[in-house]
Amino acid sequence: MAALEAYGMKLIAHDLLDGWGGIGEGMSIQKTRDGRRIMWLAHEGPPKNFTGVDVTDPRHPKVVVQTELPHMKVRSNSLEVCGDIMAVAYQTLEHGLQPAGFELFDVSVPENPRSISFFDCSGPLSRGVHQVWFVDGRYVHFAGGAADFMPHNGLDDQAYRIVDVGNPSKPVEVGRWWMPGTRQGDKEPQPTRLPIDSGFRAHNTNVFPQRPDRAYVAYLDGGGFVLDISDMGSPKVISNFNPHPPYPGFTHTVLPLFSRDLLVVSDECVKDNGEDWPKLTWILDARNETNLVPVSTLPMPPFEKYGHAGGRYGSHNLHENRPGETSFRSDTLIFSTFFNAGVRAYDLSNPLQPKEVAAYVPEGPKGSRVPTIQINDVFVDENAIVYAVDRHSGGLYILELDL
Repeated sequence: MAALEAYGMKLIAHDLLDGWGGIGEGMSIQKTRDGRRIMWLAHEGPPKNFTGVDVTDPRHPKVVVQTELPHMKVRSNSLEVCGDIMAVAYQTLEHGLQPAGFELFDVSVPENPRSISFFDCSGPLSRGVHQVWFVDGRYVHFAGGAADFMPHNGLDDQAYRIVDVGNPSKPVEVGRWWMPGTRQGDKEPQPTRLPIDSGFRAHNTNVFPQRPDRAYVAYLDGGGFVLDISDMGSPKVISNFNPHPPYPGFTHTVLPLFSRDLLVVSDECVKDNGEDWPKLTWILDARNETNLVPVSTLPMPPFEKYGHAGGRYGSHNLHENRPGETSFRSDTLIFSTFFNAGVRAYDLSNPLQPKEVAAYVPEGPKGSRVPTIQINDVFVDENAIVYAVDRHSGGLYILELDL
C-alpha cells in the first residue's frame, strides 16, 4: 500500500476488517489463556459493534469475531479489556433511547463473547456512555449520562462516573463528578458557551495504578481536570487547565507522565478542512499539580499540506500508556493521531522542545466519505508494534518502528 508520508515507521500489515473498516477509539489487546493475542476494536458507528482480530503474528492479522449493534441509532465507540472481561460503551444518537450504558462481556473464548451484565445509563436527557476506562479489574471509569442527571444544556449530558465491577454480574455506582454549573440545580453559574460549542461534558477518564487517588479527566470545552478520588464517592478538583478560549475547545485526553511530572493534553479536531484549526496537543509542567503550566505543544504536521486536503486535520487520540502486560509504556516517546495527517511519534526528552521522530500517513481508503485517511486512534503494544485505525473505512494498519 502506498503511503503519503512515512519515516520511522513501516507498514507490516493492513486489514480491512471484512469490509467494515470504520473504527472508533476503543483498542485493547487481550492475551488469551491459549497464548493468542486478540486486538479488540470498537467500531465508529453502526451496524457493527466490535471486532476481534488475532494479531499473534502481527504480520498476518485475522478477524476471529465481529458483532452487530441492535439498531442504527447506537454506537459502541469505546471498549477496554482487562483479563478476560471486556467493557463496551453504548451511546445513542438521541436522548432517551436504549441501549445507553456499558456492557461487560466474558471474552475468555474470543470467538464467542458472552454478555455478563449491562449497566444502564439511559434517561430523558442521556445518550449513555461515550468512553470507558477499565484497567484494574475492579472499577470502570467512564463518561456517561444518567436517568437522574439533568443538564441545563443537552450538549453537557455526560458526567464522569465510577462503577464498581468487582462482582461483574452486579455493577454498582460508587461515585460521579460533573463540571459545576452544568447541571440543573447547581448553585454555580453556567459556563460561557464557545463559538464552536461542543459542550461541557466528560471525555477520557483515566486513572492509573501509579496514582489510584487521581483521575485525569478531559471535559471537552471545559478543558482538562485533575481530580482527587481518594474518596470515590466525593471527587474533588485539584486543578484545571483550560485554554478555551482563545483556542477552540474539545479537550479529549489528559495523559500523565508520572516520572517526568508532565501532562500531555490533546484537543480533538471535530471539523473538516481546518474549520476549527488549531487543535493542539499541549505539554504541561505538573510539578505543582495545583498550578498546571503549559511549556510547549507537539509540533503539528504542516497546515499547508494537510489543512485543506479533506476530512479532519488536527490532534485527536494519544497512546495512553495503558497498564497491563500487552501495552507499551514510555514517559519520553509519545504517539498521537492527527486524522488526515496520520499517526506520529514524538520524543519528549526535552519537554520544552518536543521533536517528531516518526510518521505514517496512508493514502485515502476506498469507501470513505472523505478523500483522505482519517487515523482515529493508536495503540502500541509491549513490543513497540504500532496499531492505528481509520475512522471511516480503512480498517487496521499495523506498523513497525524503525527509529
